[in-house]
Amino acid sequence: MEVNGPGQGANLIGGAWVPLPGEALVSHDPAHPGTRVWWGTPEVSHVGRAVKAARAAQRPWEEWGQGRRARVLKRFAELATSGAGEMATLISREVGKPMWDARAEADLLAAKVQTTLDASDHGPLARVRGFSLPLGPTRQGRCEFRAHGVAAVIGPFNFPAHLPNGHIIPALLLGNTVVFKPSDKAPATGDLLARWLHEALHAESAPPGVLNLVQGGADIAAALVGHAEIDAVLFTGSWPVGRRIMEASLDRPGRMLALEMGGNSAAVIMPSADLPQAVIECVRASFVTAGQRCTCTRRIIVHRDVAARVLPALREAAAALRVGPPDEEGVFMGPLISESACEAVLRAQREFGAMGGTSLVRCERVESAGGGHFLRPGVMQVDRFISDPNVGAGCDREVFGPLVRVSVTDSLDDAILQTNASAFGLAAAIFTQDAGETEAFGARVRAGCINVNAGTAGASGKLPFGGLGLSGNHRPAGAFSVDYCAYPVAGILEQGRGAALSPGMSFDPAWLDDAPR
Repeated sequence: MEVNGPGQGANLIGGAWVPLPGEALVSHDPAHPGTRVWWGTPEVSHVGRAVKAARAAQRPWEEWGQGRRARVLKRFAELATSGAGEMATLISREVGKPMWDARAEADLLAAKVQTTLDASDHGPLARVRGFSLPLGPTRQGRCEFRAHGVAAVIGPFNFPAHLPNGHIIPALLLGNTVVFKPSDKAPATGDLLARWLHEALHAESAPPGVLNLVQGGADIAAALVGHAEIDAVLFTGSWPVGRRIMEASLDRPGRMLALEMGGNSAAVIMPSADLPQAVIECVRASFVTAGQRCTCTRRIIVHRDVAARVLPALREAAAALRVGPPDEEGVFMGPLISESACEAVLRAQREFGAMGGTSLVRCERVESAGGGHFLRPGVMQVDRFISDPNVGAGCDREVFGPLVRVSVTDSLDDAILQTNASAFGLAAAIFTQDAGETEAFGARVRAGCINVNAGTAGASGKLPFGGLGLSGNHRPAGAFSVDYCAYPVAGILEQGRGAALSPGMSFDPAWLDDAPR
């Protein structure tokens, strides 16, 4: 069965849509796995064609100037605003987000344009604005920002529109051209995003090839990242894939890599916390989007003084979450993206249990009429969290789904120690009313996003977003995405005549007159 949507797939190369006949790649509605959303046969040779088109368009596009490029983005924002309902429906069908969650993602597309174009003192453009300053009586120092060139944008399935859009918008604004490869689990969503961008570019008579789309899986991604003409790779996904991108770029030190690669985020609940607030936020952040956000809370550390109250509340709140078809009203959690994703979560639960963990709420399959990939959320208690990725129920392992582990601690110092017991470093949260605890946690926890009395799964587009360690390479996105989409060029302008001689130098003006004519 098929749904209303893109259907047969195509790539966008040099301003033209190129059909992808066949069904080598098919995306399905995870709530109804028998329902196809998008299908096509990816073509590796299209990668080279797309990069060539992007390279040909890059200089003319950069020469357009930022003002003209901004008009394209504003036109795209209008399309994204008017089509938000269509995008939300497609996201929900293709990746299983409840409609409220899918609509929230769709609404972020136009908001990203507004944030990126903010030229106020605290806005993103203030950091990539050229400037000059005096260096001496006759010397002027100048700095300008230039586009990297051709950027490869590789998107994930969990935010199949918002996260690649978060790379594409600033990349285009600053003069880069783009080759976009959506997740092979969400090609239809990537297709619609590319169609809106293409429509906006075409309406403003932009050079063909500014935005190109290549669909496919690992082979397409490898061909794109391995292409010598790619100047930047802007990626959101897992650490293993990010590692392969880094390996493919070892001999290209001038290539910009902006990598966001997941997390194993922790939340700490202290005795002074507003306990209802803490429990609600931790449960929301653990299981929103079926636990398939990189910022989801994977570890909860509860102070012993309140553990007897908090642990039962976590258990009951998790068990009470409504799991069901994403198009039903009042559903909190829809399906996971695939059967293999479900099995990975259940396997982790079994392994943690075998290593000493105790299930407070078991993660279990939920039967559905459509045979969807539904799981009930799970909560497991462990002794403590440690940095070893393989040993113990509290080992440092990212489980990308609705399973959270909980430990009990006797002190803030130990809670911070357990929080930092991870090679990841994306997000962390503390629930406390104690200003000293807030200050200590913020100063000593190693993470790129640190929240107070708010769950880990919640970020503002007006702030930087990114992590440390296996979570990222110090290229935060969000409002700071403009920073990795251009590079500074410094220059000195000497306005006087003559040059000072350094020690050991001599010069006779007659040498110029004696030169052969």
